[in-house]
Amino acid sequence: MSRRFAFCGSVAIVVVSLAPADLTGQTPAAAKTTAPKRAGNPLRTPRGQPDLQGIWDFATITPLERPKELAGKEVLTAEEAAEFESRTLQQRNPDRRDGGAQADVGRAYNQFWWDYGTKIVGTRRTSLIVDPPDGRVPPLTPEAQKRADARTVIRQRPPAGPEDRNLWERCILGGNAGPPMAPGPYNNNVQLFQTSRYVVILNEMINDARIVPLDGRPHVPPNIRQWRGDSRGRWDGNTLVVDTRNFTDETNFRGATKALHVVERFTRVDAGTLLYEFTVDDPATWTRPWSAAIPMRKTEGPMFEYACHEGNYGMFNMLAGARAGEKAAEEAAKKGSR
Repeated sequence: MSRRFAFCGSVAIVVVSLAPADLTGQTPAAAKTTAPKRAGNPLRTPRGQPDLQGIWDFATITPLERPKELAGKEVLTAEEAAEFESRTLQQRNPDRRDGGAQADVGRAYNQFWWDYGTKIVGTRRTSLIVDPPDGRVPPLTPEAQKRADARTVIRQRPPAGPEDRNLWERCILGGNAGPPMAPGPYNNNVQLFQTSRYVVILNEMINDARIVPLDGRPHVPPNIRQWRGDSRGRWDGNTLVVDTRNFTDETNFRGATKALHVVERFTRVDAGTLLYEFTVDDPATWTRPWSAAIPMRKTEGPMFEYACHEGNYGMFNMLAGARAGEKAAEEAAKKGSR
């Protein structure tokens, strides 16, 4: 069973679908390779392009980064994979009541609301990151570390305004909608549409659609910045390559600046599998580019609306609470000065 969600702040809307949710990437017999084999003769549209259309589910409990305890281990054995899945699902289970009152409050959204998936990718890789070879995001540059420290200070104090909160909390961008796309806690679904001149990438998370031209037009001028960047596509054999730049500073993917450059590759491996790969580069943020590979599985869907703003009083309550705290502090200061 696959659950799709529409909640932000204090209110949630849930739709339950009977479409399968587990991602396996490929069969265990093929798990010795680091990525699914690319199709030599893929399904094609009436115009002869590789057919990437459909709804694709990319939920998986394979972590983006290789856990430190698995350093040096690229692929798990079948037995290790089963143990990792069991342990991870137990650790993530918010229905546990074994941590005292504080932990119970932290687990207020119980298991019903989450849809991380239940399986690792079929290749049994220990990370979605395939480059660098250690499966980890490269170190931050000194400049990027200073920016990260400054953001931490802002996040730890009462918000002066909505700009102090991230774009997901403000219902502007979804955490896993990309670019690049990476599995998140729910709504790990993307739908692709094609014409001869465009590909549309519609994410279930916040229902944002990227319209990607395929006609060779240049990117918009550097002074035009967009939340999800400016995407341009081309075909490289059977693979759709999408090049995205012109981000804003506020997009801030894992601390990146507006200089972020993302290259995505979509390859139809077989009727039920779409291999999604991405490479990100920002010399002002990381010491080198890095890449990940995520097998997506075909699902019947349908896609559901992520109603992020409907009945969402979370942002209002956070800001109202901050103002109330400031007022209380001012009144206490006045009393103390008498």
